[in-house]
Amino acid sequence: MSKKTLLAILAIALVLGIGLTYRLMMMGTETQSSGTASIGGPFELVNQNGDIVTEKDFGGKYMLIYFGYTFCPDVCPTELQVMGTALDMMPKDIADEVSPIFISVDPQRDTIGALGAYVPHFHERMVGLTGTVAQTSAAAKAYRVYYAKAIPEGEPKDTDSYLMDHSSFVYLMGRDGAFIRHFNYGTAPEDMAKGITEAVKKNG
Repeated sequence: MSKKTLLAILAIALVLGIGLTYRLMMMGTETQSSGTASIGGPFELVNQNGDIVTEKDFGGKYMLIYFGYTFCPDVCPTELQVMGTALDMMPKDIADEVSPIFISVDPQRDTIGALGAYVPHFHERMVGLTGTVAQTSAAAKAYRVYYAKAIPEGEPKDTDSYLMDHSSFVYLMGRDGAFIRHFNYGTAPEDMAKGITEAVKKNG
């Protein structure tokens, strides 16, 4: 078995395990007075064009957010493809109200250039966001995203050949930036499209 295949299998296994743990955590998470999960909040990051971006730049639009990294062998590209496909399956007037966003949990390798070469593969409107370690950490914390560097056994600590363990959820945020719902890893594009469409119609 090749090293690349082994890393891909390990990545999927880690995400599935993390997903179960995170789902249990979500069940017991603190909620706001409105009864919605306390997920989301302010962030300041940099997009694939080198522009500083905050949550206010998406004000008035729905945000469809996924946290991952460009070196991810399988899980991240799969989920981003689902997001892009779901948007293309939705009525255009509704899809245009949704901003697809990819936020890096690996700023060490996810440079502006790396994001610029990566996100267009999944949707022409997808926004890639990175920043300093402090900035990306703050964004991940606001969205209750778990992530950690996983260096393969035998590799030096300063190697670039590492995986990022991370929770794998797609978050749908409202026009006001408030959490509406999340989609689990493995959600089919048609189900995501249906869920987003229903939320937009319900919330206006």
